[in-house]
Amino acid sequence: MLNSKLNLVLLTAIWFLSQQFFAQEQKEDMAYVKGGSYIPLYGADSVWVKVDDFLLDPYPVTNAEFLKFVHENSEWKKSGIKKLFADERYLYNWKSDYSLGENVSEKAPVTNVSWFAAKRFCECQGKRLPTLDEWEYAAMADEDTPDARVKESYNQKILSWYETPKTFENNVGSTFKNYWGVYDLHGLVWEWTLDFNAVLLSGESRNDSDTDRNLFCGSGSVGATDLMNYAALMRYAFRGSIKARYSIKNLGFRCARDAQSL
Repeated sequence: MLNSKLNLVLLTAIWFLSQQFFAQEQKEDMAYVKGGSYIPLYGADSVWVKVDDFLLDPYPVTNAEFLKFVHENSEWKKSGIKKLFADERYLYNWKSDYSLGENVSEKAPVTNVSWFAAKRFCECQGKRLPTLDEWEYAAMADEDTPDARVKESYNQKILSWYETPKTFENNVGSTFKNYWGVYDLHGLVWEWTLDFNAVLLSGESRNDSDTDRNLFCGSGSVGATDLMNYAALMRYAFRGSIKARYSIKNLGFRCARDAQSL
């Protein structure tokens, strides 16, 4: 009886230590972003939005990583995806279900993936997609400043990326490492967020009375808190023009996690 209790205590201790080791390993693989407050581009009366501490993958998900996911979850393969979850462009640049082809780099960010596929990938890693506010908050940073939006040179550098074609074919890590230790938030691909269409919904400080027409073309600046932040305007306009099943050639994703979950 005593031996059984000792064995149970020993097994419990081993399990606890293994979980702690796993959690620490996961944390070290992700960048820790210290929370704070920021004013989003779209918000009524410049309302500050609080962002809690969170963890963010340093790089977007690569073709190699998504290929491994497809091998382990065949329902997300190119030929087997349900139309409800992805359009006809899903993994369009891959050669076949389980082959990238010669012209697709394993280290490049996976693109042509729907929001549903991106969300499921993150869930399988015990993670999630970052929220819109988390992504924008992390993306404010340059190499040495948490919020570099006041720097005209920084905004111009980001804007120049949107004018550069085909950058999404470069390998991950090809852009600068920001203050939080995160790469490629600018300069590589657009990225899905968990609530990418939040600006179309009511609640919080965001007003949906004008519907999505205010997110397109010239009217995209209506309600913006910073009319000079053209790069952010483009991001919000892009998010407002897509649907969850869309698979777009320059749209990828990365995963996030609650800081307190580790």
